[in-house]
Amino acid sequence: MSAWIPYGCYWTTPFAKWQGSFANLHAMRFAAHVTKAELQKRNIAPESIDYGVLGWSVPQVSIFYGMPWFTGLIGAGATSGPSISQACATSVRCLLTASDEITAQRSNVALVQCCDRLSNGPHLYYPNPRGPGGTGEAEDWVMDSFAADPLTGKAMVITAENVAKRHGFTTEQQHEVVLMREAQYALSCADDNAFLKRYMPLPFEVPDARFAKVASVLNGDEGLTRSDAAGLAKLRPATPGGTVTFGGQTHPADANAAMIVTGKNKARELSRNAKIGIRIAGFGQSRVELAYMPEAPVPAAQRALQEAGWTMANIDAIKTHNPFAVNDLYFAKTTGFPLERLNNFGCSLVYGHPQAPMGLRGVMELIEELVLKGGGKGLFTGCAAGDSAMAIAIEVTDA
Repeated sequence: MSAWIPYGCYWTTPFAKWQGSFANLHAMRFAAHVTKAELQKRNIAPESIDYGVLGWSVPQVSIFYGMPWFTGLIGAGATSGPSISQACATSVRCLLTASDEITAQRSNVALVQCCDRLSNGPHLYYPNPRGPGGTGEAEDWVMDSFAADPLTGKAMVITAENVAKRHGFTTEQQHEVVLMREAQYALSCADDNAFLKRYMPLPFEVPDARFAKVASVLNGDEGLTRSDAAGLAKLRPATPGGTVTFGGQTHPADANAAMIVTGKNKARELSRNAKIGIRIAGFGQSRVELAYMPEAPVPAAQRALQEAGWTMANIDAIKTHNPFAVNDLYFAKTTGFPLERLNNFGCSLVYGHPQAPMGLRGVMELIEELVLKGGGKGLFTGCAAGDSAMAIAIEVTDA
């Protein structure tokens, strides 16, 4: 038995730049609010879900109770499952966990739910009565994690600089990628956001903090910056002597996303179009040299392809998590996959990075791109904290 994704049984909120419209919404309660409504739209009874995987990377109040709390909020009170936190690789790790559960026939219908709010991240204090003067340790979860990998002491932007220096990627090359990716994203916004509406409920009603009424309405992703060559050329590198500007990297965001994983027959039953089959073909993970994070997606992708029994020549579409333009430059140079064929319709470099749910959106876009092509083989891969990465291979077929 293999794991399948029912066509159309996935959704994501718009991505809102941090300190925007989602900044004061509890990430798990917000995700439950959205998922409960989206299940109802698809006539999927919450009670039919017998396994769940919750992905997150930034703590929220009471997150200790994890998936059992979440499933209780959506009306699936008999359902449980693990909570997973693997930074930017969280989505793919959650899909792997759900796929293993379905393949082993332990469960019939799995819900993968990922949510994060980078806005207003927690300020944590760790008591230590035996510390100097009885003082403990403190950290700002989001900001301190961005600032330095505790293993190397290096900020994430330094990993991009290291890869740029090793392979000779210039600021100008990175900015060319940014403009290319923004043009691809613009295609998803064409015709009144026609592509976005294939997987995103738009217009999106933003609830108030009590989830009692509509506070505002979003017609797409919020807080995006539109670049032009002249504006990018004026930017200075984010680190002295470097090549990576703020224009050549992504921005933090808030969002939630979900996806159903099940067996082939159940996928056909739940699908919005039973003629479309979406098979999960393989996974890969990797870890590379310390402080060279943007290189990690390549070996992860190669392992996912190996598990699927494919080669790069078989692939019809690729999506990457690219927090830096350097990521795509390295991927194209190393694999030979054309830079202009990567990330059609958008990517995290443009619309932001809410960590846990980011990969699910990438997989949704990959599926929809393949559907528009009439089927084919696709790959999503992306780096994560700790110079690691995960990848997933999927095939869209005539069911």
